[in-house]
This record gives sequence, C-alpha cells and structure tokens, in this order.
Amino acid sequence: MAVQHSFELAKGPCDDDGRPMRTGTLWSCIAHIITAVIGAGVLSLAWSTAQLGWIAGPISLFCFAVVTYVSAFLLSDCYRSPHPVTGTRNYCYMDAVRVNLGGKRQWFCGLLQYVNLYGTGTAYVITTATCMRAIQRSNCYHKEGHNASCAYGDTFYMLLFGVIQIVMSQIPDFHNMEWLSIVAAIMSFSYASIGLGLGFAKVVENGMIKGSIEGISASNTADKIWLVFQALGDIAFAYPYSLILLEIQDTLKAPPPENKTMKKASMSAILITTFFYLCCGCFGYAAFGDDTPGNLLTGFGFFEPYWLIDFANACIILHLVGGYQVYSQPVFAFVERWVTRKFPNSGFVNKFYTLKLPLLPAFQMNLLRICFRTTYVISTTGIAMIFPYFNQVLGLLGALNFWPLAIYFPVEMYLVQKKIGAWTRTWIILRTFSLVCLLVSILTLVGSVEGIISAKVS
Repeated sequence: MAVQHSFELAKGPCDDDGRPMRTGTLWSCIAHIITAVIGAGVLSLAWSTAQLGWIAGPISLFCFAVVTYVSAFLLSDCYRSPHPVTGTRNYCYMDAVRVNLGGKRQWFCGLLQYVNLYGTGTAYVITTATCMRAIQRSNCYHKEGHNASCAYGDTFYMLLFGVIQIVMSQIPDFHNMEWLSIVAAIMSFSYASIGLGLGFAKVVENGMIKGSIEGISASNTADKIWLVFQALGDIAFAYPYSLILLEIQDTLKAPPPENKTMKKASMSAILITTFFYLCCGCFGYAAFGDDTPGNLLTGFGFFEPYWLIDFANACIILHLVGGYQVYSQPVFAFVERWVTRKFPNSGFVNKFYTLKLPLLPAFQMNLLRICFRTTYVISTTGIAMIFPYFNQVLGLLGALNFWPLAIYFPVEMYLVQKKIGAWTRTWIILRTFSLVCLLVSILTLVGSVEGIISAKVS
C-alpha cells in the first residue's frame, strides 16, 4: 500500500485548464448518452402508450424526443462561457447556471439536480430488483405452469444490487467509465431489441393489432385523467439526460469543439432511442391491448421462451449497474470537491492509498470516497425498499426533472449567453416553449403523486 496526496494524482499530459487530458470521442459520448437514456424508462413505454391510445401515444413519444434534442442543443452551448467554443469550461450543470444566471438559481438548480440524480438511482434499484425477481418467476412459471403463484419478494435483490454498487461506486469518476458505458449501451440495445421482437411476435401470433384510439378505459373519468398524466410522466422520465449532459461533455477532447461533438452525439443517440421507444411502446400495446403490463419484460405478458426473457432481464440488470453509476458519479464528484475545498488539510479527505492486487491494475483508494459513496448507495437502497412502485416513481421523477432541468435552465442560460433581447422572435418562441413544457410538467407531477398515494393506500 502506497500513500499519496490527491494533488499528486494529476501528473501527466494536461488539457487547456490544467486537468488531465480529455480523450472522449463522438462514439464514447453516444455510448454515455444511450446508457443514460435507454434505462428503466423504456420498459414502461408500452404501458404509457396503452394509457394514451394509438394517436396520442406515438405523438407524445415523438414530441418528447424533439423537446429533448432542443434541450440538449441549448445546453451544449453552455459548456463554455461566455463563448461556446473559446470560453471558460463549466464542468457541471451547476457551474453553468452560476456563471450565466447567478448564485441563487445555482442553489435551486443544484437542489433539483441532485434530488433527481438520487431519485434515479433509487428507481434503478427498484427496477433491478424487479428484473432479478422476474428471472426467478420466469423459471418458476416454466416448471410449474403459467397459473402457478410463483410469488417472490424483492428485498433480497435490492440488497444484492446495493452490495454490487458499493463496489462499483469506487470507480473514480466519469473519465474512468467509458468501458462501463459501452457495455451498458450494448445491454440497452439487447433488451430493447428483445422487447421489440417479443412484442412483434405476439402481434403476429394474435393475428391482430390490439388497442384503441382512446387507450385503456378506466372506471371513471378522474382515474383516466390521472393515468394519462402519469403516462406522460413516464415518457418524460425516459428521455431527458440534461442533468448529466455537461458532465458527459466534459469528457470530450477538442478539437473539434465540444459543443459540436455533443450536438452530433445527441442527434444520433436520440434518433436511435426514439426508434426503439416507438417500436417497444407501439408493439407492446399492439400485442396486449388493455392488458399491457406496467413493465414490458417483468409484467409477464410474455412467458415463453423463458430463457430469452431471462436473458433480457439479465441485460437490463447489467445495464442498470452502469446506469446507476452514470447518474451517481456527478453527485459523488460534487460532494467530494466541496469537502476537499472545505478541509484542504485533512488526511481523511485528501490522502489516496494505492492498492495493488495480483493480476489487477493498481487501484486508488480514498477514505472519504469509501465512506460517502457507501453511505449513498445504502440510502438509495433503503428508499427503494420503502417505495417499490415502478411506474409511479418513474412518473414522479420525470415530472420533477422535465421542466426545470431539461427546459427552464437551458432556455434561460441560452438567452443570456446569446444575449437575446426580450420580445424578439427567438425570445418569444423559447419562452412559449418553456411555458408549454411547464404545464405538462405540472400535470404529470400531480398524476404521479396521486398514483403513489393510491398505490401506498392499496
């Protein structure tokens, strides 16, 4: 074991800001985005389409894709200030808000951002446990028949995922995660393709396309409205990645300018994910109609081939191992930077220990990193065990994230950075765009909160 201080770890080639040379490319950026976007949300899209119906469902999926690209386009120009190519780097979302909008809105942004990152980690714990349980149930149904009870809890699986994440959380930062994002992106394509293929096969087997224009009927109008709002929240959760966009952009090498690479990567990644989202949502609804499950691969609309369903759920699990880290690393980096500045002379905070194990590369350990990240993972696991409601939690997170982080701050920062005057055509378009998205976000928030209350009561 060797001991060295944190400032000694930055030796080697440096970038224009004195930090280690960035090596990210267009392809690694696309991998990071796909890892962040195609996650737990894709599994709820068939259910969301079923609530909205054959017209509103696909249109909503397409509209959220457009909104997500506009958000990414605006935000990518805020990585450097005041000029998007030659300005000073903003390493994270909060840095960009502070530079462009001031300290008060930076605090509000930080609160929302880290609540959403924390909530997404919690949602991934829920989803992973559901997939682990689905594998066990799938094997049980195959052996005992489709009418067997095959009831299993998910507490053990949540704890198991938590243990795995305690280990994975010791990855230092985003710059050391390219391999994990590539693996996770491959897993995303795998299970999304399986869900798409099973849905298509089910439609062929049925010999008809199920579903209706108005979607699944409810017992009364109020319940239908709540479910529609919750479905919009699930779609809103499935798309935006704005809260980690600048962290991803900070991994890119230049030239070409980082904002140009990010815009290209965003366009490619959103086109790919929208194709999968439309196919999974539409084929899932076409296959099951009013019986569409809340989670396409764990709701057991499909029973056979059981081994393929097991493989798909295993892919989801592997993807969410990486996805959890993509959403947690910004929190880790923020807290550790703050503590380092607060206690610059603390050995607990600043000393790194080099651990060399046989057949493995040297590994840097830090006591603050071990303690804080372990506590963080334990807390997300605990919250997931208290509120294990898949669709409702996704809808709530989508509503909280959608307008403020994906729309409001990118629009406001873009207006400031480009010095766009009030009541000009661009100003009116962007402000109208923001207002419409605010109304959607409020409706989805109300519907998702009502869904969680109803689920908790029942």
